[in-house]
Order: sequence, then structure tokens, then C-alpha cells
Amino acid sequence: MAFFIFLLLFLFILSSPSKSDTAQYHNNMTDRQTLFAIKDELIDPFGSLSSWNESVPFCQWHGVVCGTRNHRVTELNLLDQKLMGVLSPSVGNLSFLIRLDIGNNSISGNIPPELGHLSRLRYLYLYNNSFYGEIPTNLSFCSNLVELRAFKNNLVGVLPRELGVLSKLKYFDFSYAKLTGEIPKSYGNLSSLLEMYLLDNDLVGNIPDELGKLKSLRIFDADFNRLSGIIPSSLFNLSSLKVIDVSGNQLEGILPRDLGINLPKLECLSISKNRFSGSLPNSLFNLSGLMYFIVGGNNFGGEIPRFDKLHNLYYLGMDNNQFDNTGKPDDDLSFISSLINATNLKYLYLQNNAFGGIFHEFFSNLSNDLAFVDLSNNQLSGHIPVEIGKFVNLEELRLRGNQLTSIIPLTIGKLYKLRNLDLSQNRVLGIIPSSIANLSLLTELNVDHNNLRGRIPSSIEKCQSLLYLNLNQNNLIGSIPKEICLISSLVDLNLSSNNLNGALPKELDNLKNLLSLDVSLNSLTGEIPSTLGSCVTIVNLTMKRNLFHGLIPSTFNSLRNLQVLDLSHNKLSGTVPKYLEDFSLNLLNLSFNNFEGALPERGIFENVSIVSLVGNPRICGGVPGLKLPSCYYSHSKKLNFKLVILVIFGILGLVFMVGLLLVYQFGRPKRTFPSLDKDINQLLAMSYQSILKITNGFSTSNLIGVGCHGYVYKGILETDGKHVAIKVLNLLQHGAIKSFIAECETLRNVRHRNLVKLLTACSSVDYGGIEFKALVYEFMANGSLEDWLHPDNSRENVQPRRLGFLQRLNIAIDVASAIHYLHNDCQISIVHCDLKPNNVLLDNELVAHVGDFGLARFLHLTDKTTCRIQTSSTIFKGSIGYTPPEYGMGSEPSTHGDVYSFGIVLLELLTGKRPTDDMFSGDLSLHDFVRNAMHDGVLEIVDPVLNLEEEEISRESSRISSFMRRQKKVEGLISLFEVGVSCSMYDSYKRKNIKEVVRELCSIRDSLVGCT
Repeated sequence: MAFFIFLLLFLFILSSPSKSDTAQYHNNMTDRQTLFAIKDELIDPFGSLSSWNESVPFCQWHGVVCGTRNHRVTELNLLDQKLMGVLSPSVGNLSFLIRLDIGNNSISGNIPPELGHLSRLRYLYLYNNSFYGEIPTNLSFCSNLVELRAFKNNLVGVLPRELGVLSKLKYFDFSYAKLTGEIPKSYGNLSSLLEMYLLDNDLVGNIPDELGKLKSLRIFDADFNRLSGIIPSSLFNLSSLKVIDVSGNQLEGILPRDLGINLPKLECLSISKNRFSGSLPNSLFNLSGLMYFIVGGNNFGGEIPRFDKLHNLYYLGMDNNQFDNTGKPDDDLSFISSLINATNLKYLYLQNNAFGGIFHEFFSNLSNDLAFVDLSNNQLSGHIPVEIGKFVNLEELRLRGNQLTSIIPLTIGKLYKLRNLDLSQNRVLGIIPSSIANLSLLTELNVDHNNLRGRIPSSIEKCQSLLYLNLNQNNLIGSIPKEICLISSLVDLNLSSNNLNGALPKELDNLKNLLSLDVSLNSLTGEIPSTLGSCVTIVNLTMKRNLFHGLIPSTFNSLRNLQVLDLSHNKLSGTVPKYLEDFSLNLLNLSFNNFEGALPERGIFENVSIVSLVGNPRICGGVPGLKLPSCYYSHSKKLNFKLVILVIFGILGLVFMVGLLLVYQFGRPKRTFPSLDKDINQLLAMSYQSILKITNGFSTSNLIGVGCHGYVYKGILETDGKHVAIKVLNLLQHGAIKSFIAECETLRNVRHRNLVKLLTACSSVDYGGIEFKALVYEFMANGSLEDWLHPDNSRENVQPRRLGFLQRLNIAIDVASAIHYLHNDCQISIVHCDLKPNNVLLDNELVAHVGDFGLARFLHLTDKTTCRIQTSSTIFKGSIGYTPPEYGMGSEPSTHGDVYSFGIVLLELLTGKRPTDDMFSGDLSLHDFVRNAMHDGVLEIVDPVLNLEEEEISRESSRISSFMRRQKKVEGLISLFEVGVSCSMYDSYKRKNIKEVVRELCSIRDSLVGCT
């Protein structure tokens, strides 16, 4: 019996838990409860955490790994589980955790500072989530951290200097965030660091010299920040470095001569879009392991060394620099021949360098692996070699803006992978080869501005991936093949400025994705097909200067996305469709057709600035602003002819009597200038007396401007209270009479929303019998662009006025549109000859109107009066700084001259600097000033008012929207500066066409509006 009692007691003692066992059980329960707490804070839409329940031991839960001895959680791996919610601070209780991986989810909230309790943690992966807030400094207590990857989050604030104590850290990645401030110097103590990624943030300041102490560093990637200063020499001396990527910053200086010696393992050098200068060190070209050499968008110059030893080169980018390889324009690209050994070369970007050379002599020997080639905007000559067919891996070939001649070889059809082909703005001859049909992956084909002839091949139908097809400005003939309408993917189709004839294909209804169609300046005939009304996505429809006849199809009622509809200079007839009232157009141009009847009066027809109807003498009605004749309808077709005669003579008699009364009342003969536009009935009858009255006796309080030929006064018409601007000519001033005649002759022939409207003119005598001449314009409430860009700060009680970025862009588009109209859409082309900010006036809504046509010239005239105006002076005098250089050498005024003046005005709009500024002396001009800095120092040369505007916006909006806005704005500024520089080239033949300018400016605005 005693034995059994002893046995039971022994078994009880064995079965009782020890003190250590109790503690272990308690710790396991802590991990279990912590995991439940983590689950409670997460949203699990796909049930990834369904195994996390009471019925399953937590060490068997999905993503949980426990230690084999103590059964504590050592790993938590929830990578790519589509989780949302927040990371619970309870995670800090998993004290044995070594690895935490919650990457590729949508977890938000702050990074819990409690992670700093995990002293055993070695791997922390938080990347590609939605964490926000600052990086917790407590992470510095995770002294065993080896990898810290938190890229692609919404983190803000600065990089904590406290993290510099993590001596075991090897991988550090906080890329694609919104971090600010500087790179801490303490990071030079991360003695084990192998890779540091800080790209795409908003970091500023210098790269710390202390980083040169990281003797094991292999990768330093900090591209697309705002880092400045130079790359410290200590970094260039890290022999372990394989990758240096600091593109898209504000770094400057030169590359050290011994760079290639001190960095023998270098595989990638990417320093594009900075401010580096000097020449490329020869030692670089001994780095046989170099694969990525990207130095575009800097100020490098000098001779380019040969590439013979760079056998592994994969990416070569030297675009947008100032290289002058040999000083021999025809041999600039001889260094390319040394790339024959670079058999892995896939990317070749040399655009915008003004390289000369014979294209076919060097290109044929390059690697067959080439996939992306851009040699645009150089001065390459020669032809496209037949050997082009061997580059079967080409996906992109851009040769825009060179001097290539000869034909497009048939072998182009062997480039089966080609997606983008741009041969525009060259001198390419011959026909479009039928082999183009083999390029089934082609999305973009630009061969505009060449000398192509023949027909558009019907085989192009096989290019079923085409999005953009631009054949503009060639000599193509024949009809538009219906097969082109079977490419349903087309978004932009431009066939303008050719010699195409015949009717538009009825199959146009297949183009369901079309946004823009331009067939203008051809000889197309027939009626506009009704099937075009099925292209409901179309935004821009331009069909001007053809021979279309008949009615506007009723199916156009479906084109509610239209923003531009230009059917001008055709033979269309019938009434203007009433449904157009409901459209949201930016431009409706129906001028010079045979439309008739009453014009609708609602919707867009109320905005006279966007509607053009000149050259349709049988249109009547409309809003008063259009100044069309009234419509008189008779319900009887058998009107008594005698009654008509009586009415006419009665009206004439009444007019005669009124005239006698006026002569009697004023006592002096007065001559009223004849009507300025035959389409306008009853212009204001202004006399010297009436002008004297509405200007308060030419009071100085009414004086709003002084010009070289007279004075401008503000007045209010007694008839309707409308404000007007009256330009009173100083006839003692040389050229005043000529200026008066020129303005009258010019403005009576034009009407455009962006031209100052001339209401009437007065040619009379004053009370002293002295000849008096004046011009009466619509009043522009916001004065001239000159007043806004260069306000008179000496005037008291005048609030400063600023033009924002988009306002300036809209003004530029307005001015360019006006010049485009004068050059291309008038019955007789007109050259303004004096475009400058003082002659750009702004109305209540800051819409720009070009005025002052005192120096305007007509082109290609036979009319004696206008010819006299054109040739009355052999020496042209314009405004200093805005007049193109060729005028000073005796060249006749031309459309190229207006483009130059516009380019200078655009650069002045962006920089806030006049071309006559004191800083522009010697060889430096506004054009050169911008050209030298626009790619790398765009924010340095931009008008400070725009920078101030950006700061104000940043304070009022979130950091995310501010960052995106800044990036978008910089891109837009660079594009605008490029347009301004291209327009103001010293050689007139290199300047852009004003039509292309308008299109590019509108495209820039479209890309900005979505972000801004």
C-alpha cells in the first residue's frame, strides 16, 4: 500500500510543470496573442490569414516560422498577400523575430516605433506598401539589422541620422518615397554597407564626403533628387564601387582623370541630367566591365575617346551635350566605329548634339543587338543603308531632324520588332516602300516634312498596331486608300500638306479610337462622308483648304468630344448646324465656304473669340459680337418689285437727309474712313468731335499708352457704354501715315479671336483745320503683356500683378495662334513684323490679342495699294531684340521673321528677362542664355515669380501633389524652352513652322492640365 502511495506521489512530481516550463508557456502565449493582435489590425480580402485561428497551433499558421527549441516566432513572412490595414505596434512583442517581410501589400499607417524593441531582427522588408509618416528613429536599436528595405511608400521627413549606428547593415533602401533633407554624414559609419538606394526622393544638399569611408560599398543610387555640389573625390576612390547613379540632380563639376583607374570594377556610371562639364576622362574607356554609360543632359564637351575596350557596353547615352569630337563637321561620329566590338550594345542615344557625319558609313557596323537608337536633331547626312535590315532586334529608330537623303530601303521591312520609326524633318526621297507592311508591331510612324512622293501603299493595312501615323508635308499623290481606315488602333492620323485627291474613304467609321484627323491642305473632293460621325472619340478634326462640297453631315451631332473643328476654305454649303450650339469647342472655323441662312445664337456661338465665319457672305443673324447682317425673311415669294424700289429709295433719301443734318450741325467737312470689313454693317461713325469728347479732351487721365507713332487713350462710347481704346496718330512723326494705312489695310482683311479688333477709323480735321487720324479698337482691360512682365514699381498704390505658369502658357498659345492665322489662314498671308510684349494686349480673362500692325507686310500681292505698302521702304525697322538677324542684313520680311520674334517673346515670358537686358552683351543673347541652361538649370533661369508661385502652391497642397506638380512643371518648362530656342534660331531655315509651334504648345498644356 505504501508502495502505491509512493508511486503516485512520484508520478505527480514528474507531471508538475517546472518554473522554466511555466515561463516558456507564458512566452509562447505572448507570441500567440501578438499574432492575433497583428491579424486584428489587418484587412485580409483573400483569406491569406484564415489559418490564424484557435484550432491550429500558431507555429503552423501561414507565414509564421518558429524556432525548433523554444517554439518562439522567428520569421513572419506575409509577402504579396494583398493585405491592407495597418501594422500593429504589438509586433514589437515578438522578441525572437529575426525576419519580418510584409512587402508587396497595401498596408498603411505609420511604421511602428515598437520595431525598435526587436534586438534580434536582421531582415526588415516593408517595401511597396502605403506606409506614411516619418521613419522612426527607434529602428537604430535593431542593432543586428542586415537588410532594411522600405522603398515605394509614402514616407516623409528626413533620413534619421540615428540609423548611422547600424554597423551590420548591408542593404539600405528608402527609394521612391517623399523624403527631404540631406543625406546624414553619420551614414559614413555604416561600415558593412554594400548597397545604398535613395532614388526618387526630394533630398537636397551635398553628397557627404564621409560616404568615402564605406570601403565595401558596391552600389550608390540617388538619382532623381535635388542633390547639389560635386561628387566627393572620396566616393570616386572607392575601388569596390560597381554602380554610381546620380542622374536627375543638380550636381556639377568635372569627372576626375583617374576615374577609370580608381574604380576598376565600375559597371554603371549614370550621371545624366545634371550640370557636369569638361571633357570625358580617357581612363573611363579602359573599363572593360562598363555596361551602362549614361551622361546625357549635361554640359560635356571636347573630343570623345574611342570605345574599343568597352566590349560589354550595353547602354550608351550621351545625348543633349556639347561634344565637339574632332572639329571636323563631317567626321564627328567617327568614334562610333570603335563600337564594333561592343556586341551587346542595345541602347544608343546621341540625340541633340549637332553631330555631323555620314550616317551609313558608321551605322552598318554596329551590333546586331541594337534595340533603341535615337540620333535625332543632329546634322547627319548620307542615306539609310540597305544593311539596315540586319538589325532585326530594333524596336525604336529615331532619326528626326537630320539631313538624310535617298530613299527608304525595302529592307526596312525586315525589322519585325520595330515599334517606333521616326524619319521626319529630313530630305528623304522616293516612295513609302510596301515592305512597311511587315512591321506588324509598329505603333508610331513619322515621316513628315520630307520629299516622299507616290501613293500611300494600301499594304499599310497590315500595320494593325499603329497608333500614330504622320505623313504630313510631303508630295504624296492619289487618293487616301480605304485600307488605312481598317487600322482600328489609330489614334492620330495626319495626312495634311500633300497632293492627295479624290474623296475621303467611307470606311472612316472603323477608326473607333481616333482622337485627331488632319487632312488639310490637299485637293480632296466630294462630300464629307457621314460615316465620319461614328468616330465619336475624335477631339481634333481639321479638313481646311480642300475642295469638299455639300452639307456638314448630320451624323456630326455625335462628335461631342470635339475641341477643334476646322472646315475652312472649302466649298461646303447649307446652314450651319444648330446642334453645334451644344458642343464644347475651343475652335470652330467655317470661314471661306458657301454657308447661308441664320446662324445659331446659343452655346459656342455666343463666344465670338472661338468662332470664325468670314468669307460666308450669305450667313446672317448670330450674336451681335459677330457683326453679321440681320436676317429678313418673307413669307411671300411674289414680292412687288415696285415696293422694293420704293423702300430702297426711301432708305437712301433718309440717309441723305441725316448726312445733311450732320454736316449742318458740325459746321465743318469731315471725312469718315471707309468701312474696314465688307462683312460688317454699320461701323461706328466716329468724328473728331466725338473722339475729343469721349477722351475728355485728350486728357492725360485717359492716356493709357504712348507709341512711336502716336498716343493711346481710353474712352467710353456714348451709344452703348462700351470701353474702347483710341490710337491718335502723331502725323508729324515720320511713318505715321504709312502706319495708319498699314493697320487699316491689314485689319480690314482679318478677323481672329486673338487679334485686336479694329472697330472703326477716323480721317478728318480738327478744330484748327489740321489733319486728324485715329483708330478705334476694342479696349483691353488688362493692358499689355509688357506691363505684366515688367511692371513699373515706381508707381504708388499699384498692386503687383503676377502671371502664373499656365497663364503664361495660354498667352503663348494665343499669340502663336494669331501668328499662325496671319501666315496661313488669311486670304493673303500677312507678316506682323513687330511682335513684342508691348504689342500683346490682354482682355478681362487674360486672353491675349496681338495688335499694332503699323509695320505689317502682305506677301505675294498683285493689288497696287497693298503692294505700295509692302515695298514703300527698302530698309526695315523693327524693335531691337525682337527683330530677326536677317532683317539687319537686308533680307525681306518673312514668316520666318515672325517666328523668331515669337520665340524671343516666349523666352521672355518664361525667364522674365527682356532680350535687351544689360546682362546680354557681347556674344551672349537671350537665346544663348536659355539654350546653355535649359536642360539642367531650368529652375535657375525661370522667372522668379514662377518659383514663388510654386512655393505658395506647395504650402497649400499635400506633399504628394506638390512633388508631382513640380516634376510635371519642370518637364513642361524644358519643353517650352525648347520651343522658344527652336523658334529663335539664328538661321531662319532652322526655325520651326508656326503651325508646329501651336501644336507643340497645346500638347504641353494638355500634359500639364491633368496634374495642375
